[in-house]
Amino acid sequence: MIKDKYPIERRYINKRQNVRPGTRLTSGTPGFLVAHDTGNPGATADNHFTYFQNLKDRSASAQTFIDDTKILEIIPTGTGLDPAEKAWHVLYSVTTDNKLYGDDANDIALGVELCYGGKINTLEAYKRFVWYMAYCCDKWGLNPLTHIPSHKQLDPARKRDIDQALATVGKTLKDLLYDVVSEIKEQPVSVVPPVAVQMPACVAQRLIDDYVSPAWFVAHREKDQVGLTHFHNLADNLRTASGIPLQPGSTAPFKQLHKSNAQEIIFRWLSPEWYSAKSNGDKSGMVLFNNFANHLRRAAGMPVE
Repeated sequence: MIKDKYPIERRYINKRQNVRPGTRLTSGTPGFLVAHDTGNPGATADNHFTYFQNLKDRSASAQTFIDDTKILEIIPTGTGLDPAEKAWHVLYSVTTDNKLYGDDANDIALGVELCYGGKINTLEAYKRFVWYMAYCCDKWGLNPLTHIPSHKQLDPARKRDIDQALATVGKTLKDLLYDVVSEIKEQPVSVVPPVAVQMPACVAQRLIDDYVSPAWFVAHREKDQVGLTHFHNLADNLRTASGIPLQPGSTAPFKQLHKSNAQEIIFRWLSPEWYSAKSNGDKSGMVLFNNFANHLRRAAGMPVE
């Protein structure tokens, strides 16, 4: 999977018995993941950090809150350097977790909360939620199809999450689980940069004769020393990119053309020529100038068009 697709922010609430007791999961690493939603439409991950940082009158919390802009761990989960700690996200009196996983969710599982609704782009939040679940499953060898129960599955008499949030974007728990499986299987796209290719000498000489030399003479006439130096170097760069010796009798090993040189010639001269040929219905001219541009791109190691 793509392990750096989204950043994970770790900003922990203070240790207090009712929200973050500071004790490690009894399982060490998480044994399963409970899919929650906040049940608080429009409240962001930061809003929930503030809420649990200040909560005093009851026991409740979860390790991770995810909205459309961030993945925020407010209690250590083990994804970073700190070992996973307990949070209070499933009632101990509920027994489904014990039957399915052999222990209480608070003691061996992570509570992961999806923020949704209001001004939150729930689809973007969902993408981050799916990736985070996939990241955790991949890290700890968990099977998404069997190790991501919803809060509703564990406590059906009282809870409707995560189903209620998923429904707002046309998703079901089944969709979530299979999306997590797909996320784990996703592989980074390997982009191989093009290899620079020597330009034909006849093309380089034509570009020098038709464009660079006339520009050099204009700079000479206007006593533009900067222009004189630039166009002299540009011509030499075209020569070394095409194997034309800089001095009679010398050798000229291929040297990749600077991308800035290729772009200058294309945008300053070849593109206007191409558009002029197009407006005149000159298809041969269009092909010629496009071919010249692609020779420049290849010599600079750029993708051709």
